[in-house]
Amino acid sequence: MVYKTKGTCSQEIHVELDGDVIKNVEFVGGCSGNTQGVSKLVQGMKAEEAISRLEGIRCGMRPTSCPDQLSKALRQALGQ
Repeated sequence: MVYKTKGTCSQEIHVELDGDVIKNVEFVGGCSGNTQGVSKLVQGMKAEEAISRLEGIRCGMRPTSCPDQLSKALRQALGQ
């Protein structure tokens, strides 16, 4: 699934789930090292666990961040 981000440097997030487990995450744009790190850390994690860890993270003065946007993408992928 492709999620169009809002309020971040990344433009979209590609999310692949195997049931409720995160199989692959790829950010388009954003801070390459940070987004690659987040992608690797959540790989193999249950989507609900990743959501609970990432939701609400802010980037500086912005009300959201790439990890927060990933939590929104995962909620959408799970149909929440």
